Amino acid sequence: MLKKYLGYSTLMCLLTASVVSCTDETSGQKQEEEIHNAATQVVPEEAEGLIGRWDITMDKDGKEAPSWLEVKLSGFNVLVGSFVADAGSARPVSHIQLKDGKFSFQIPPQWEGGEGFFTIEGELAGDGISGTITTNKGNKFNFTGVKAPYLVRTGEAQWGEPIELFNGKDLTGWKTSGENSQWIVENGILINKESGANLISEQQFEDFKLIAEFRYTEGANSGIYLRGRYEVQIEDSPKDRHPGSLYFGGVYGFLSPSEMATLGPNEWNKYEITLRGRMVTIVSNGKTIISNQEIPGITGGALDSKEGEPGPIYLQGDHTGVEFRKITVIPGK
Repeated sequence: MLKKYLGYSTLMCLLTASVVSCTDETSGQKQEEEIHNAATQVVPEEAEGLIGRWDITMDKDGKEAPSWLEVKLSGFNVLVGSFVADAGSARPVSHIQLKDGKFSFQIPPQWEGGEGFFTIEGELAGDGISGTITTNKGNKFNFTGVKAPYLVRTGEAQWGEPIELFNGKDLTGWKTSGENSQWIVENGILINKESGANLISEQQFEDFKLIAEFRYTEGANSGIYLRGRYEVQIEDSPKDRHPGSLYFGGVYGFLSPSEMATLGPNEWNKYEITLRGRMVTIVSNGKTIISNQEIPGITGGALDSKEGEPGPIYLQGDHTGVEFRKITVIPGK
């Protein structure tokens, strides 16, 4: 009888040990899964200097052209990001290779057209980066980059006196980006008749409130660049389209409006835009569609990538026609 009880006892011990072991193993797996979150990420030492946002200047056949790059850590050791060329919207970068201080990645063409990929290769150079951009057509350009500034503002904003950038009479206070200007003033309206040069204010601003009243035709595509670097889209977007960063009211390629708050083509629309540091609020026709959101970097078509400096108000004229009857800036003090 004692031997029987001993047998049962031994069996129970083995079963108990097995359950405890499985429980410990499951608990360990669960614990391991639970620590897979961003709060526990440790940046690989080699990537520490590269992660972040970069304001890039490209030497494009002797002419400076702006670009932008963001590098982020995905998971434990994979680098991903976003890239803005001198034209077009921000493009996702699915994998950035980094070895021995040198990085590289590829992106497909966008509005450039053609087949094949763009190849970006670079390396850390002191506090900056440098390298080459090879297009899908085989053109190769050198670039340098510096860390983008945070542009954090503290305290309450203080605003100055309104400045009427458009006087209702002529183009005083403005300059064009090229010789093919299609900008005229008729009956108190600033008109871009058709695709041509962009219009750039001679005054430059840091933080400001902008009030713009504009009208566009069917199929139109234009935009207002804040500090000459961040485009707020003006486009004949269908009212029943889902909002997006490429459509009416979006910060091109970065920030999507909450709704399509356009009155449509051939109507006078109104933007009230507040830019403080990187934080932007956009009110369209009385509706707040973007509320104090951060603009990560420059958008395609920017005048330059010098984000820490003041910049002009720039009206896109190289796509289609657009009209303005009011452009007022209230600068920050």
